[in-house]
Amino acid sequence: MTEKAPQQDIDESKLAVGKPKSWAAGLPGVLVSLKRGQEQMGAGRTVRALRVLNQREGFDCPGCAWPEPREADGEHRKLAEFCENGAKAVAEEATKRRVGREFFATHSLDELAGRTEYWLGQQGRLTEPMVLREGGTHYEPISWDDAFDLVARHLRGLASPDEAVFYTSGRTSNEAAFVYQLLVRSFGTNNLPDCSNMCHESSGAALSATTGIGKGSVSLADIHRSDLIVVVGQNPGTNHPRMLSALEEAKSRGAKVVAVNPLPEAGLMRFKNPQNVRGLVGKGSPLADEFAQIRLGGDLAFFQAIGHLLLAWEKAAPGTVLDQEFIDEATEGFAAYAERVADLDWERIDEATGLPREQIVKIARMIADSERTIYCWAMGLTQHKHAVPTIKEIANVALLRGMIGKPGAGLCPVRGHSNVQGDRTMGIWEKMPESFLSALEAEFGIPVPRKHGWDTVDSIRAMRDGRAKVFFGVGGNFAAATPDTELTERALRSCELTVQVSTKLNRSHIVHGRTALILPTLGRTERDVQASGEQVVTVEDSMSAVHTSRGRLEPASEHLLSEVAILGRLANTLLGDEHPVPWLEFVGNYDRIRDHIANVVPGCHEYNKRVRQPDGFVLPHAPRDAREFNGTRNGKANFTASELEYPVVPEGRLLLQTLRSHDQYNTTIYGLSDRYRGVEDGRRVVFVNPADLAELGVADGALVDLVSEWTDSERRAPSFRVVAYPTARGCAAAYFPEANALVALDSVADESNTPVSKSIVVRLEPAT
Repeated sequence: MTEKAPQQDIDESKLAVGKPKSWAAGLPGVLVSLKRGQEQMGAGRTVRALRVLNQREGFDCPGCAWPEPREADGEHRKLAEFCENGAKAVAEEATKRRVGREFFATHSLDELAGRTEYWLGQQGRLTEPMVLREGGTHYEPISWDDAFDLVARHLRGLASPDEAVFYTSGRTSNEAAFVYQLLVRSFGTNNLPDCSNMCHESSGAALSATTGIGKGSVSLADIHRSDLIVVVGQNPGTNHPRMLSALEEAKSRGAKVVAVNPLPEAGLMRFKNPQNVRGLVGKGSPLADEFAQIRLGGDLAFFQAIGHLLLAWEKAAPGTVLDQEFIDEATEGFAAYAERVADLDWERIDEATGLPREQIVKIARMIADSERTIYCWAMGLTQHKHAVPTIKEIANVALLRGMIGKPGAGLCPVRGHSNVQGDRTMGIWEKMPESFLSALEAEFGIPVPRKHGWDTVDSIRAMRDGRAKVFFGVGGNFAAATPDTELTERALRSCELTVQVSTKLNRSHIVHGRTALILPTLGRTERDVQASGEQVVTVEDSMSAVHTSRGRLEPASEHLLSEVAILGRLANTLLGDEHPVPWLEFVGNYDRIRDHIANVVPGCHEYNKRVRQPDGFVLPHAPRDAREFNGTRNGKANFTASELEYPVVPEGRLLLQTLRSHDQYNTTIYGLSDRYRGVEDGRRVVFVNPADLAELGVADGALVDLVSEWTDSERRAPSFRVVAYPTARGCAAAYFPEANALVALDSVADESNTPVSKSIVVRLEPAT
């Protein structure tokens, strides 16, 4: 028997704080996975779901985008090819709890507005289309046809297609993403913001400029074969736990691991692999050989210092450090870069990083001695004002040693959301290149707009200013995921219509336009049967491998439609039966979509055939495959000479980063146990170094308001409990989405326009 959805919401007075863990996974990870499955799905459904999770004939994990082993690389999948958080993600989606018309009749919007994200998500799966009429207090049932008519009527009534915003998260399949962008461009706009705008947009901007392609250049096999793996601004123990298995495998082959992070992360200290006896009952495997506890925003300075040392050692002993042949033949900009870092101001490096100089020298020596080095990073780097030049500095260091386009080496931005990378490949981007748009135009014989659309931040500005009147979201939780919560909610409420294609209830259904629709969709775990029979979809992992995903469970409701069906039927209603795109054919047979993907998307020729190979196929990546950099402006890999930048924090203030609890994924809150950090039964906590607390005169356990300081005004997030924690001096941390209210909309990264969620200047005030 599964447990019922919680009736009571979070009681922060029950919050308990214990000692942080120094290791990750092990038996607790197994037990938590089974417990959550039992609570949400029941025993039988748990077994049926987990046995095919990330298996070739099963479905891809709806959590992170970490890759599976490939037979072509001589590697094999495990019987349980998933992690604790993957099991939680499946339990959340495949839950037996339901949210139908009776729920909405019972709960008014005013009541639901007072509930937390955790409570909303725990109520269960949405079961039928619902509408909130203008002036209404409750959502009501609506038929699918009437829902499509309502959306089409609002879209046709706009003065311009550019008055609509079409958002997506990374959960969609490649097929749904392709159909979505085709619908939006057929309608006449490029307003296609997505969750990449808020996470790895900085990686894409930096890598496109330096190597010519905005994706990583390594495979899972490369990680296993590396000599040195530098993990920067990343918490794999919580955000992509299967990476710990890859690090363990690399360590077993002699690799060393360097962790660079303001917080000590349990998963990078020691990993107890639940797949073996040593992990279940033994001590597990130590992972990080070196932990550099850097200050927030100090990574650019750190890598400039590394580059400075490598150049100095090469000058002292020519031919022993740099890959000069690679630099001469394949790169440009070396002289300007070398001049920039030659005369380094070490006092500024000390201030920016907070690291002992001898530790920087030690890590630089490890990099100099390694023949195969991989650099991994995540949002700890991408969400700073100077995120793009920081990632370019990593590329500089890699280029110095020729660590691109060779086995066991490369650049590895670790994507956090399943298929977020595939969304971009399929055209979900407000600035797709001309080559893609012209191919789309030629394939379907339709005019395709060229004017760049709005990204996520610009979409919020447009809604706020009345320039956007319809918001359509496929997946995700826009209201909770975005910055400047109060402003964003006002922007959404100003819309004439908001539409959410969702599997579960979330904040974005409660923060609505004057009219609102909830369109419930199939989950990744569920069977998708259309006119031609049972369908498969495809996804792209964090390392450019494309493979199939096939749901195995019965749908949560007979009234659910797949994302492809929702988008295809909406497009047919909006654009008419005579439109050149065969929308309803797409709905009936996803192979027809893939036939067109093969003709439009680079690297996807013979898509239907290749994706049905046992492990699918890997998209081409010229820097990785051939050390060619034809995607850059000059056909070379580019060194970059960047100014030294880092946050400077006024006295009496702290630099705050937002992060996930171990019991959540993005805005989905699985539970209230951040056991690696020792926090139970609550979420409104702020982690601060004990020395900083003493200096500020704030007691451990005190209740404080977090007040962020930005040029336009202050923002306040009330009632956080202070937790003394061994983070870097001058730095603090709090969970999102609760702390998103502190991120000013205009506080964005240069070049990428990504919200700066990892370096927020705050002060602590007694709770009001």
